[in-house]
Amino acid sequence: MNVGLKTQIVPVDEAALVAAAHVLAQGGLVAFPTETVYGLGADAANPVAIARLYQAKGRPSFNPLIAHVFDLKAAQRIGRFDAPALALAEAFWPGPLTLVLPKTRDCAVADLATAGLDTVAIRVPAHKVARQILRAFGGAVVAPSANLSGHVSSTTALHVQSDLEGRIDLIIDGGPVEVGVESTIVGCFETPKLLRPGGVPRDGIERVLGHALEQPAPDAVKPLAPGILGSHYAPRSRLRLNAESIEAGEALLAFGPAMPKGADGAKAVMNLSTRGDLVEAAANLFSYLRALDSRAARAIAVMPIPQDGLGEAINDRLRRAAMGRE
Repeated sequence: MNVGLKTQIVPVDEAALVAAAHVLAQGGLVAFPTETVYGLGADAANPVAIARLYQAKGRPSFNPLIAHVFDLKAAQRIGRFDAPALALAEAFWPGPLTLVLPKTRDCAVADLATAGLDTVAIRVPAHKVARQILRAFGGAVVAPSANLSGHVSSTTALHVQSDLEGRIDLIIDGGPVEVGVESTIVGCFETPKLLRPGGVPRDGIERVLGHALEQPAPDAVKPLAPGILGSHYAPRSRLRLNAESIEAGEALLAFGPAMPKGADGAKAVMNLSTRGDLVEAAANLFSYLRALDSRAARAIAVMPIPQDGLGEAINDRLRRAAMGRE
């Protein structure tokens, strides 16, 4: 997807559903109606597609995104359900409830969609068109609101076109959608926590659980879920940002074709994008941080990354990851 392409709008029919699934499978971006507003979908397993989604929206930082799936069986392939989580899923799915769960060992959702965390946010939507697209695609789809970041959410296909024409591949026109509150988000940890109030009331959730929901600490270290502002995913190794030379015992997170002084002696080297492509760099960010962190280096030296485009979001995440480590 490149800014300037022609964005197609098609009405809902069988051909449109097939087209949507094909575009998603090819790494493209598809806007479609959900219970509340139009969502902007990308293949949750494709980090490059997710990076393009952030680029299209102009989203300011890499917060966790919700992985939308067709049914509970699909959800269990990417998230680990304990008894309370399973009870909530069976009571409220399909519907406006998002569960934050530990990832399964073979969870296909890209690190960029989970902001590098060991948890994944999952929802089974109730909207007929969204469900048809998920069934046709066959995998998880991340789908934040289909609008430019900071703009009013889109409730018609024309609203989506006004914001995202030339930035996305396809808009499925399912007519106006009912505007409602966002999904309720529950973190299914040792004790279930209400991370965001929304379309499923607290008292209904508590009736299913048989006890009160906890509230997350206001100074939670990590961004546990979409819509929850937190600090960061932080590697164990100290990050040294804007590094122009490599010190003894350091690993290197590089960017671009030119290497800094001392790179040959680095404990490990991973390049976010050898050609200096910010979309590719965003797609690789969290997985490369994890890989370098596993090398037990004295520190991870991070080369300077341009601030334009997705570089702003990449630098924001790196600064958050470096908090308390420098």
